[in-house]
Amino acid sequence: MPPARKKPRTYDPARIRAAVTAQFGHVADAVRELDAQQLARPSGVGHWSVADLAGHIAWIADSLAGSLARPPAAVAELPAVEWPFATASLAGKISEAARETLAGAPLPELYERAGARMAEALAANPGSRVLDLWIGDMTLADFLVTRTVELVVHTDDLNRATGLDVPIERQALAACTRLLADALAVKAPGGSVEVRVPPFAVVQCIEGPRHTRGTPPNVVETDPLTWIRLAAGRTGWAEALAQARVSASGERADLSALLPLMG
Repeated sequence: MPPARKKPRTYDPARIRAAVTAQFGHVADAVRELDAQQLARPSGVGHWSVADLAGHIAWIADSLAGSLARPPAAVAELPAVEWPFATASLAGKISEAARETLAGAPLPELYERAGARMAEALAANPGSRVLDLWIGDMTLADFLVTRTVELVVHTDDLNRATGLDVPIERQALAACTRLLADALAVKAPGGSVEVRVPPFAVVQCIEGPRHTRGTPPNVVETDPLTWIRLAAGRTGWAEALAQARVSASGERADLSALLPLMG
């Protein structure tokens, strides 16, 4: 008999809304303090400058409000856990839309406008609202979980590019870590490798012998930010191992062929 299908992870909608709002606020506070020299630096994300990265983060909030302003879709098609795999095909389209939406306005003004629009839209819509999105129709509740990924990944990008220490909300970090860990288990289903990202996530993945008790023979363990950087393509598997930011034991404990999860 095949193993029972694991139930999808659930998230507390109120906490996710609060985490998204708070994380956007942290970035907004930091961006207001950046000078022209800092904004001109390379961000480490493609060809973007820090100014481009900051503008994109503002667009994350602005586009969420825009999605809620459109008529709702009928049925959700894309669960949050499958969202990471759909990001690569839309990267260029999203960058172009962000440039068109945000062109011309000073960054503080963009953040003020985007934050206000997002807050108003979230207050007016329940989590069950189905959004008509390029990436696939999703409930607002699920889409907000994906916003924790976008905001945490790009907050980390901003910190590394500028030397700032923009806070990362614990609830946002937890949701981001868990969603990306669950996505790995969807991409490579199985039970031969246990991936541990304390204190937020433990998943099993990769076909092969399944352990039932005691310490599994194949274990990967890392911290949340390193896991997020691996999943988002910000660091490589070999680099993380060499710097002792990942421990991997067992002949199957090699995730290099499965990473990154996002485009």
